[in-house]
Amino acid sequence: MGDPTQAVWGIDIGGTRTKYGLVDRSGSVLTADVIETQPREPAETLFNRLFERFEAYLADRPADVRVQGVGIGAPNANFHTGYIENPPNLRWGTVNVADLVRSHIDAPLAITNDANATALGEMRFGIAGDLRHFIQVTLGTGVGGGFVVNGDILHGHDGFAGELGHVTVVRNGRLCGCGKRGCLEAYASATGLVRTVLEMLADTLADSPLRDVAPRDLTAKTIFEAAENGDDIAAEAFSRTGRTLGEALADAVALFSPEAVVLFGGLTAAGNRIILPAREHMEKNLFPAFKGKVKLLTTGLDQGRAAILGSAALIWNELEKHTP
Repeated sequence: MGDPTQAVWGIDIGGTRTKYGLVDRSGSVLTADVIETQPREPAETLFNRLFERFEAYLADRPADVRVQGVGIGAPNANFHTGYIENPPNLRWGTVNVADLVRSHIDAPLAITNDANATALGEMRFGIAGDLRHFIQVTLGTGVGGGFVVNGDILHGHDGFAGELGHVTVVRNGRLCGCGKRGCLEAYASATGLVRTVLEMLADTLADSPLRDVAPRDLTAKTIFEAAENGDDIAAEAFSRTGRTLGEALADAVALFSPEAVVLFGGLTAAGNRIILPAREHMEKNLFPAFKGKVKLLTTGLDQGRAAILGSAALIWNELEKHTP
């Protein structure tokens, strides 16, 4: 019988669903699944259900797998303290996740926000393996940012560095879910794209098939399909979204001087509809010293498993830092 496989649990906690997987050092996913987060229930309930599944899986193969640690990506997760602090869409308040995990397993734990975890996954298992300085930007329901400097994720003094989605791009602009006005997230996310289309439909009498879609049913996918079918409003909405994103990325480059910006998330499925205007307006607005030096890339991760791989990369990195 050979040596047991060394692996870690990677957990991604979302407001609706929680994904998890057992991942070895090379990024192979030994098992993966998803459960409902049940955000109205206490955090303890989620972790009880997770570890019941973990224990059931390992019980069938006690000699085959040795769990080395647990990595968790979650909204408002604090790398320094091991707490999740008042996460949006979860009625948890502030939760000591480190203690919850220790009540189930005696293994190292690392936790960070979901965008940081994705950046670590990109660096270890994705397109950024040769990069030491890059920005990972997640374009989904919101906008997340993970900043890698000298090969390490930037956590900041309080664990919340990298909130690119909440830099102001339009002074006194749209109300953002965070409570501020004019945040990048309110313009360059999937929900921001929908808001742009709704504003455009209200400001013009031009024909568009999007007028036949109820506002509550309008999605980024619907807008993309309309653009591909020649709808001018949909196409222009993507151009405006890409422009806003590119201008914000130019500002981020001025602060961090990355080798590349890597785009990740559901909105990147629009391909050149979002990439080309973002690249054009990033380059156009770069400080001269950075022009022609910063690549704009799309993720090399399987987006279906990226969150699990990111959380696993987090704990693998921490384990290797502390291995003599």
